[in-house]
Amino acid sequence: MPVTKVEGTKNTHRVFLYTLSTCGWCKRTKELLEEKDVSYEYIDVDVLKAEERKAAIEDLHKRNAPLGFPIIIIDDKELISGYQPEKILGALEL
Repeated sequence: MPVTKVEGTKNTHRVFLYTLSTCGWCKRTKELLEEKDVSYEYIDVDVLKAEERKAAIEDLHKRNAPLGFPIIIIDDKELISGYQPEKILGALEL
């Protein structure tokens, strides 16, 4: 799957996002992380090829994630669904 990396000076946590290219809440989540200078990786699920999209959705199902976007995964443990700035920043200890 084509993962996009965004570099920031704050990289003590591994932050991974499942997003949609057309989703306003997904864009706001990325902007929040960039404003806080947090490194993160993301995949825009809607632009994936069929097989890649299926693999991404299977990963979300394995994590018991609700099928809504954005999905933020921190340190491969904590999962946050939707644009929740306080929860995201709290999990990142910012």
